[in-house]
Parts: sequence; C-alpha cells; structure tokens
Amino acid sequence: MAGCTNCGAKGGCDARKGAMFDAIDEALARLYPTRCWSDRDEGAGFGAGLGPGEGDALARTLAARLRAGTLYLPGGVDETCDYVYVLCVGRSPSLIELREGALDEAAAAALRASMVGAPVEEVYLRVALSTLARFAAVQEITLTAAVSEDGEVILTEMPRAGVFAPPLLGRMQALVGVLGEMGIRHLDFGEIVEPPDGFDPGDYPSKWGGLPGIANYLFYPHSPSSITTTTTPTT
Repeated sequence: MAGCTNCGAKGGCDARKGAMFDAIDEALARLYPTRCWSDRDEGAGFGAGLGPGEGDALARTLAARLRAGTLYLPGGVDETCDYVYVLCVGRSPSLIELREGALDEAAAAALRASMVGAPVEEVYLRVALSTLARFAAVQEITLTAAVSEDGEVILTEMPRAGVFAPPLLGRMQALVGVLGEMGIRHLDFGEIVEPPDGFDPGDYPSKWGGLPGIANYLFYPHSPSSITTTTTPTT
C-alpha cells in the first residue's frame, strides 16, 4: 500500500484531517471542560449529537445507496452512541438480525438451521453515531455464528480498529459520502484510538482497564477491539 508521502491527495487529506482534529478538540473542550474522563458536562452533550430518527434515516439511505442490508441499533446504557450495521459480506436474513431479534420466526428458524454443522461468518461496516456531537466513526466487524453441542447459537462479534479489507473500501467511501450529505462528520478511526493529550483518565482505568482513547470520550467506554459473545437458542 502506498504511503501518504507519495499520495497525490496528501494536501487535501491533510487539510481534511486538520479540520477533523479541530472539531475533535472543540468537542472535547465543550464536553470535558476539566479535561477529566469522569467529569463530563452532560448539559453540553444534551441534544448535540445524533438522535434515533437520524440513525434510522441513515440506515435507510445506506441500504439504498450501498445496496446492502442495514440495521439501526440504539446504544447500550453505558454508551454515548447508537449504531448502524451495514452487511458487506453475507446475505439476508443476516446474523445481526438474528442476534437482535429482528427476524420473524420462520426466517430465524431457517437461518439457525443453515448453520448446523457449518459455522456462518459475515462482515459488516459498523457505524457508531455519537449522541454527544455530530460525529461518526466506522469499524470493520466480523460476526460469526455456530451451534454448540447443547443446541445454542453462539454469536461472536470481532471488531477491527478501522476498515482494512480491500473489498470493503468502495462501500466505505460511499458511506463517508452519505455521512457528509447528512451533515455528519466522519472521524478516521485510526486517529481516535489514542488518549487525548493532557486529559486525566479519572476512574476509567479502574472501571474499564487501560487509558481511554478519544473514541471512548465520544462514543463508548469499552475498548474498540472488545470481542463480544452472545447466545440464542436454536428454537
């Protein structure tokens, strides 16, 4: 892969990243005026990010523009983001729909039956939509499913710190274009995994381990590379 030095778009990329870093700095200063993870100004974040209606609208737009299955999911209690999953490798009905209970019983049963003796693997672009600022960050996600000996479907979600697989890059580019049309700033994931300079991690290490990266201040508290496993019955 060619490096930035030899890239003809380097000047434009540098300018875009400069604007991105400025927006990140402004958001962190607004949300964490004491520069401490444990001391977020909740009032500063209220209504400043993406709402559920916008997440649903993004999912619909991406489904049409990328010709892919999509699913909008609200974030968890500890998270300050919602998600849109874009199916890139796999077919509908999808594993994410099975995991989230978004299939009718007939479709769910057919999908469960298809994986008996043959594990299923799908690849997604997962868009995190911050509820604290009009930011989005995208990760490549692999979701696998297999049936255990006791008949449960085990679903494992494995994220990467960005998007790397060449077959995904065309859809990634189109996705970023849609975000721009909707007034949502895309943050390059590789630029938000490290801790922000001069910030106090507060009680983050005792709760989550390690130090919080920029992504943790703006989207969710867990590690961007956290692997999650869930189970669902076969019937």
